[in-house]
Amino acid sequence: MKIERVDDKTVKCFLSNEELEEYEIDYKDFILRSEKAREVVQVIIEQAEEEVGYKPPRFAFDLQIMMLPDQGLLLTFSEKDPDFRDGEQIIECLKEMRQVLEKTKEKMGYSGAIDDGSAASDPERTGERKRGRQGNQPVPRPDFAVFSFSKLTNVMSYAMAIPTTLRMESRLYEMDGNYYLFLWKGHTSYERYSRACVQAMEFGSLYTADEGKTAPLKEHGVCIIKEKALKKLRGKM
Repeated sequence: MKIERVDDKTVKCFLSNEELEEYEIDYKDFILRSEKAREVVQVIIEQAEEEVGYKPPRFAFDLQIMMLPDQGLLLTFSEKDPDFRDGEQIIECLKEMRQVLEKTKEKMGYSGAIDDGSAASDPERTGERKRGRQGNQPVPRPDFAVFSFSKLTNVMSYAMAIPTTLRMESRLYEMDGNYYLFLWKGHTSYERYSRACVQAMEFGSLYTADEGKTAPLKEHGVCIIKEKALKKLRGKM
């Protein structure tokens, strides 16, 4: 195990193929954050403290993984600043999906604001929310989003991180060196679909939640995987 100090907040660790075999661990374990991976990461951090004076981050760290063919893995640990950018991005995602919902309601003849959850304990308002203004028709909810990834390995990492039981529909485009993952709710529940969308932002960023804004991608991008993109990407790992 070779550890190198890059700066005050970053260290690199090289694990040879022999060491990976010794730990009985591989690339997938780090992607899936398995228990074995956590144990190895703890060993690396402790050794980095002793050898190069590395101080573990107070909040959290980013882990980048690079495969070195016929050699092993190169792991880079860098401190993640607690500036709440991820939280803001999630909020922006929800806002955009909310706007799509408002437009959908207008087209279908609904009126009234989108419920923000404050009336969850009010049976009368809850009933009204479910029925809407058009009888017993349920209020529609957004079921589409596109996420942008800077590297194909990030898309693959996301595919490995989410449950294989999700019945979402997915498609993958490439344009100008970036990768765009189309996600439709499909047959999965809204709760699980929403979680999958939030999780996607751990590996990439929201591109749009409005299907009408995907024309540039479809016109100028290249469709790499037309259907079942997540399943096929998992198969490549």
